[in-house]
Amino acid sequence: MSTTTSVENGSRSPLAKPPQNRKESDLMVRARASMQQLMAFGSLIVLVILFGILNPLFLTPSNLSDILLSTVVIGLLALGATFVIITGGIDLSVGTGMSLTSVIVGVTLTYMGLPLAFGVLAGILAGALIGLINGVLISYLRIPPFIATLAMMMVAQGLALVISGTKPIYFNDTPGFSQLALGKSIPGLIIPNAVFIFFIAAVIAGVVLSKTLIGRYTYSIGSNEQATALSGINVRRWKMWIYTLAGTFTGLAGVVIASRLNSAQPGQGAGYELQAIAAVVIGGTSLQGGKGSIVGTVIGALIMSVLTSGLRIINVPQEWQSVAIGSVILLAVYLDMLRRKDKSTG
Repeated sequence: MSTTTSVENGSRSPLAKPPQNRKESDLMVRARASMQQLMAFGSLIVLVILFGILNPLFLTPSNLSDILLSTVVIGLLALGATFVIITGGIDLSVGTGMSLTSVIVGVTLTYMGLPLAFGVLAGILAGALIGLINGVLISYLRIPPFIATLAMMMVAQGLALVISGTKPIYFNDTPGFSQLALGKSIPGLIIPNAVFIFFIAAVIAGVVLSKTLIGRYTYSIGSNEQATALSGINVRRWKMWIYTLAGTFTGLAGVVIASRLNSAQPGQGAGYELQAIAAVVIGGTSLQGGKGSIVGTVIGALIMSVLTSGLRIINVPQEWQSVAIGSVILLAVYLDMLRRKDKSTG
């Protein structure tokens, strides 16, 4: 049996550890991951209680619903970013990519007058195409992820402005489009559809990451890309698909934000890439690659939204909100560095 076949069937590669040591190592990794998720969840609960004490309006159903709604776009971008960051890569194009996909939806539905389903599909496919191009640039042309996605960030922003004519595209002639995100499909609940879209997407992402071949190779590439390649895995091809998958989530985020705003804003996505990366890191995914989870990312996205809403509701000035959120991101990155240091010396 060839080496490639052995690995793809899940059996031990020649470079892998002996079975007993590997089992113990896997158990330790899972225990550490569970502990980090518990710590992140504990931080989320503490923030909710703290802001609830400082201002009781924070815990009203309408505000909690708004927090969930504001989590959706960052969360969808962060789901895709989780795959990329676990491989040890980075994607700076998700924010402006989201702007471009929302403009594509606007052109499809408003200018071309196509049915709603075609507009949604066009937006998601546009995001996937952006991810595919990123994957080709990084995997086959060997351009570092930071440079490739930085360039794509500028390209996507420029295309969004050119296609839209630098003006917002409104969906006034497609009244049902806003209901995609803001409608309430479950009677008696004030939670909008966008929240359910996000959690369904998170479940799908979690299954893909933990139960499928692309998920297994995502961790493997991030843990040791060279060893993965030597085991017979076509690393270039899988990295290309991983970036394509991340772009698909960007496309879905573009559809959702356009529906939520009932318009496609060509400059809307600037800055979202940093918030998405922050949510991933706060959720325990390592910027060094090889480690992370969708559950952690969902918690990280919720922490970002709770922090933003909480600071706003206790009347912290906008400039100090940025300082506080930036400090939290720095703390999360520093803790990740400490964990890596302990692991390497332990």
